Amino acid sequence: MEAAALLSPTATSRSPLPLLSTAPAAHRLHVLLPLSGRRRRLCLRSSPRPRGSLGCAGDSVVRSMGSSRERGVLVKTSSSSASVESATQEVGAASSGEWSGDAIRRRFLDFYAARGHKILPSSSLVPDDPTVFLTIAGMLQFKPIFLGKEPRRVPCATTSQKCIRTNDIENVGRTSRHQTFFEMLGNFSFGDYFKKEAITWAWELTTKEFGLPPERLWISVFQDDDEAFSIWHNEVGVPKERIKRLGEDDNFWTSGATGPCGPCSEIYYDFYPERGSSDADLGDDSRFIEFYNLVFMQYNKKDDGSLEPLKQKNIDTGMGLERMARILQKVPNNYETDLIFPIIEKAASMALVSYTTADDAMKTNLKIIGDHMRAVVYLISDGVIPSNIGRGYVVRRLIRRVVRTGRLIGIRGDGHGNSEGAFLPSLAEVAISLSTEIDPDVESRRKSILGELQREELRFVQTLERGEKLLDELLDEALSSAGERGVIVDMKGFDMEMENQRKQSQAAHNVVKLSVGNETEIVKNRTPFYAESGGQVGDNGFLYVYGEEDAKQKAVVEINDVQKSLGNIFVHKGTIKQGSVEVGKEIDAAVDAKLRQGAKAHHTATHLLQSALKSVIGSETSQAGSLVAFDRLRFDFNFHRPLSEEELMKIESLVNQWVSSATHLETKVMDLQDAKNAGAIAMFGEKYGEQVRVVEVPGVSMELCGGTHVSNTAEIRGFKIISEQGIASGVRRIEAVAGDAFVEYVCARDNYMRRLCSSLKVKAEDVNGRVETILEELRTTRNEVSSLRSKIAVLKAASLANKATTIDNTRVVVENMGDVDADGLKSAAEYLVDTLEDPAAVILGSSPGDGKVSLVAAFSPGVVKMGIQAGKFVGGIAKLCGGGGGGKPNFAQAGGRKPENLPGALEKARDEIVAAISSKSS
Repeated sequence: MEAAALLSPTATSRSPLPLLSTAPAAHRLHVLLPLSGRRRRLCLRSSPRPRGSLGCAGDSVVRSMGSSRERGVLVKTSSSSASVESATQEVGAASSGEWSGDAIRRRFLDFYAARGHKILPSSSLVPDDPTVFLTIAGMLQFKPIFLGKEPRRVPCATTSQKCIRTNDIENVGRTSRHQTFFEMLGNFSFGDYFKKEAITWAWELTTKEFGLPPERLWISVFQDDDEAFSIWHNEVGVPKERIKRLGEDDNFWTSGATGPCGPCSEIYYDFYPERGSSDADLGDDSRFIEFYNLVFMQYNKKDDGSLEPLKQKNIDTGMGLERMARILQKVPNNYETDLIFPIIEKAASMALVSYTTADDAMKTNLKIIGDHMRAVVYLISDGVIPSNIGRGYVVRRLIRRVVRTGRLIGIRGDGHGNSEGAFLPSLAEVAISLSTEIDPDVESRRKSILGELQREELRFVQTLERGEKLLDELLDEALSSAGERGVIVDMKGFDMEMENQRKQSQAAHNVVKLSVGNETEIVKNRTPFYAESGGQVGDNGFLYVYGEEDAKQKAVVEINDVQKSLGNIFVHKGTIKQGSVEVGKEIDAAVDAKLRQGAKAHHTATHLLQSALKSVIGSETSQAGSLVAFDRLRFDFNFHRPLSEEELMKIESLVNQWVSSATHLETKVMDLQDAKNAGAIAMFGEKYGEQVRVVEVPGVSMELCGGTHVSNTAEIRGFKIISEQGIASGVRRIEAVAGDAFVEYVCARDNYMRRLCSSLKVKAEDVNGRVETILEELRTTRNEVSSLRSKIAVLKAASLANKATTIDNTRVVVENMGDVDADGLKSAAEYLVDTLEDPAAVILGSSPGDGKVSLVAAFSPGVVKMGIQAGKFVGGIAKLCGGGGGGKPNFAQAGGRKPENLPGALEKARDEIVAAISSKSS
């Protein structure tokens, strides 16, 4: 994609660009390679089978442990072997109190760093993989390498990856091991070492470094993996009775229907070795816990299901940090480790309870709070803001579960004396304090994390209280009509609708006929087109297809979108305008230069906009998304309130100052860490390699970006904000135009103003004053009309007073007042209830037009004392007219959308008010 930005927008490319494949867009067969295909026991029973740990490229310091690796064999050097053995003995004898979660993480990474692995930091919880919603496994960043789509950067690596899984969220707190947020420690080999080294190092790490008793460890292997069984038994020395052969569902990993795959081997800890080995079931969670999983990628699964050996065999492993902490710290579950328990203790203190003496239900709730708080802190830190869609909904759901659970166990107030304050920030403070060695960036984002949690909690509490009140009213109403039958939820109907939605996804056909007018997708491995990425839309243009023999033009394809797939494959979407397209033909590719220039202007303007925002409203604001189109830009950012007109004017003015300064942009390729050190802004959730492209407007903006940009800010011409609005909780959106779109927008607005001035017969500077005068005249006229209508309604009501019927000394009027509007109806009802002697009940209806119904009920004090309330009464009548409403006991208004039902509704109102008065009087 970056290469596309360097080419001339009018350049064409000829013979080096063969077509790889074609298919109509509506019929293209897409083959996805998911992370997994088998269940596993590690972490979540029903979750997919991805293994190992995720990291991202970056430098780290590797501390030597006196060892070196040669040809995959660990060799201790004579100068330091004594210190290594001493450390091992110390670990073996260490008490559980010495094994903090941080110490376990450091020991794992250092162990593999000493064996030639590069330590890579944890990557974002927002993966750079469209097939995965959140980072669910450690191997995710290495997926393109394992699939052969990208070359390896290092021969082997080790990581500690933060992960999120929510598919078993209902089990959190109820079992000893289910969590939404967890860390996965992993070591990975990309064609370097294989099965023997992976197994022997895993055993050495487990028994010598961590000091686990060998007699408490059990092994599982794939049923046909004799090689792994032999290594475990003959070289490591594990007794045969503690090595279990399991089937394909448990111990064979696949990346999809085809592609890399291989057997697995897992290490289990036995909490009750005294039960013996006879009939031992590794799936017994009360006795065993799997804590280390080794995947041996050694085969390629072909279309016919057969397996062939891979040329490059890989290793992918995963050790659950919380599980190992549970074992070494000798606690009954993952929640009581030092990785989570401090949050639980804080929640318990805020609820005024003791965890140690709490009952099981209370402990479960405290565990839910401890787990979910870790998840939301890290998700928000990685740029996932609470919302009602996508990843934002995951955060919102977790936050609301914590708030609801906290209120359930009695947490009130912020813990600092404010009983109406939010309590999530106090819990988040603890989670942030535990984050230093997991993700150092969390601490730097403390302010935004705490602010987001506070706003989300207070907003939800308001919603919750309104909902609880409404639910009570609905239940009262439902129970009053349902009696002993109770109230039910139609789950069967819900499930049926959900299943219908799932069935709407259908497989595409891959056999089609391509002809003029067909929409198609053309796949190429090189292109001058910019493929959609980083918020910038893909280029438009044309592909010209030529014959092999005569080099004559055979087809013209108009391209309206370009997407990038794995392995630098570019998908060109368009319409065949002339001729036919065949795979393997030579083509010319021509980019639409005018549209490309529009995208360049808007992309650079987006960078300037972000700098202006940080300057005006604060540096803590950050990008939450963007769209760079040919004719506009859209920029989403994290902020908790609307921007004032003054702030928007300052932002717009700043950008235009930078545009008019005619500053040349500088573009360079740098090491990722050097770019960050220089102050370059990186987008949360984006994945970057070791080498990154930096786009700088000197003195104004510096960002990591692979998009197309102008060479000088003067090319932007001008910048205008069109709108600013909220799109989700804590997320604002600015839409703006630049370049030719700016000129077109200003010209269009000028034309509108000219026409307006002509219509109002004033100068442009007098338009506001003239419009305000017209509006004031309109308001005055409307008030006069409303007053006249009310007087007419009162006159009509005067004649109705004589029609009142008397029911047990109560005067009753129920009438249809024709087309009187709602205000007139209100005036008439007030006049009647004041005119008639107490007790009196007045119910009036009308059809003011436009398919509307107005209803009003006015009851005197005597009627209210009978227990008859206007609000409840008129609401029930309004439902007959397709509407609703309510109000006070003595006066209420309602509306509807079915005027044809008004006569019947008033008849029912008459019957019901008469029956109610009669029953109260008897």
